[in-house]
Amino acid sequence: MGGPTQLPLPSAPGALVPAAAYVRMSTEHQQYSTENQLDRIKEYAARRGMEIVRVFEDAGKSGLNVRGRESLQKMIKEVESGQADFKCILAYDVSRWGRFQDADESGYYEYICKRAGITVHYCAEQFENDGSPTSNIIKSVKRSMAGEYSRELSTKVFQGACRLIQLGFKQGGSAGYGLRRVLVDQAGKPKGTLKVGEHKSLQTDRVVLMPGPEEEQAIVREIYAAFLDHGKPEREIAADLNTRKIVTDLGRPWTRGTVHQVLTNEKYIGNNVYHRTSFKLKRKHVENPPEMWIRAQGAFPSIIDPLLFAKVQEMILARAKRYSDDDMLQLLKGLWTRHGRISGLLIDEQDAMPSSAAFRHRFGSLVRAYQLVGYTPRTDYSFLEINRYLRGRHPEIVQEVITRLTAIGVAVERDPATQMLILDHELTVSLVLSRCLRTETGSSRWMLRFEESLRPDLTIAVRMDETNQAIKDYYLFPALDLADAHLRLSENNHSLLDAYRFDDLEFFFHLAERISVEDAA
Repeated sequence: MGGPTQLPLPSAPGALVPAAAYVRMSTEHQQYSTENQLDRIKEYAARRGMEIVRVFEDAGKSGLNVRGRESLQKMIKEVESGQADFKCILAYDVSRWGRFQDADESGYYEYICKRAGITVHYCAEQFENDGSPTSNIIKSVKRSMAGEYSRELSTKVFQGACRLIQLGFKQGGSAGYGLRRVLVDQAGKPKGTLKVGEHKSLQTDRVVLMPGPEEEQAIVREIYAAFLDHGKPEREIAADLNTRKIVTDLGRPWTRGTVHQVLTNEKYIGNNVYHRTSFKLKRKHVENPPEMWIRAQGAFPSIIDPLLFAKVQEMILARAKRYSDDDMLQLLKGLWTRHGRISGLLIDEQDAMPSSAAFRHRFGSLVRAYQLVGYTPRTDYSFLEINRYLRGRHPEIVQEVITRLTAIGVAVERDPATQMLILDHELTVSLVLSRCLRTETGSSRWMLRFEESLRPDLTIAVRMDETNQAIKDYYLFPALDLADAHLRLSENNHSLLDAYRFDDLEFFFHLAERISVEDAA
């Protein structure tokens, strides 16, 4: 069902409270199927004297945000209009309402209903959603847990994909001209070639890249020869291919950009490269800098000799050497003026300017080049600069702590491999920095990741302020009190959590300071 539907349930006029059921299923488990949710909701309604008059269903929809969840949007609009023919909404549990990355967003949609006099019931939860302090605390924790589940799942999926890349298996995307995706079984035995748009059906199967038909391989080598030996630019090579009625792997005419992709993609020398772009947790696509790419060299047979490939990359970069920094930035600004936007692909389509790789090489990253011309992409790349700054600040803060400890007579050793501090040969201390994240609603969040494998006796969590340039405060967590490797903090936290918070490290230095037995007595 794509929207609300009428259920053929008998009703006793005037006796039952009209209710709407909201059900959602992504692709998780059968226990969350819309049928199972409805069964539980019907039982709940029968016990509470309610009649289900509407069902709003979002099948196959992620709960990360409201976009794409047409039934939830329609239900909220009906509530806001004041024309809803139901007095309450029944959802299976908090996670079916949504796994919003900002718990406040989940509460916002519930508040819209509450403001309109329509209550929301979570039928499978062990608490009553009655607005009591206990209910609000449990609901807040549940919302945070629902969002954290998606974040942890995203991390695990990404780590699993990285491992498969290192083993030589392809993760998503088309094969590219001259290459084919080959399906292999658990033992690595080929099962067949996947066509464009086809996917593996068995979880244990894997996909590898192999050279395609010999005539396509010959075209790839011809492209390299035309560029390297005959000095033809990408646009001219594309025109030659189109004149000969040769199409790309997607059946389209060649462009400067598609030829450039063949000349710069490492898969033609057998390298398996992943994480060029990100689309985690249903956020906008992000073009990652090369240092964030996951690479496995020699993962599959090559079409182009690596030395030949290296010469082509040198030529592409050399094309930018005749331009000064100001020249390149003026070209970039002109591109922005003509198209109203800038992207790596758009840069590579231009004849009269260096490639996106040349801009990365000259300015360190495309983001830095964008900043220099005043362009702000719709996707926020500022986190890269913030992370770079914090990586530089971390050793400075650690050294400040060491200097202070040494001044009060504490013997400090620093493990060069783990950066963990060892105080007086017995107490291990880890110092972690947490940058401030701004949500779409303007709230601040901090994600703390602890060195679970090292298990330090004490972790000092340094929380940065909203500018990520100065320290906001500190949290001191003993190992015995850390139940999880991740902790999410907001501007206002539970009093039990804020018991670990300090405005400075004076308390820590006092704990670490050596005193004589006589003074202690």
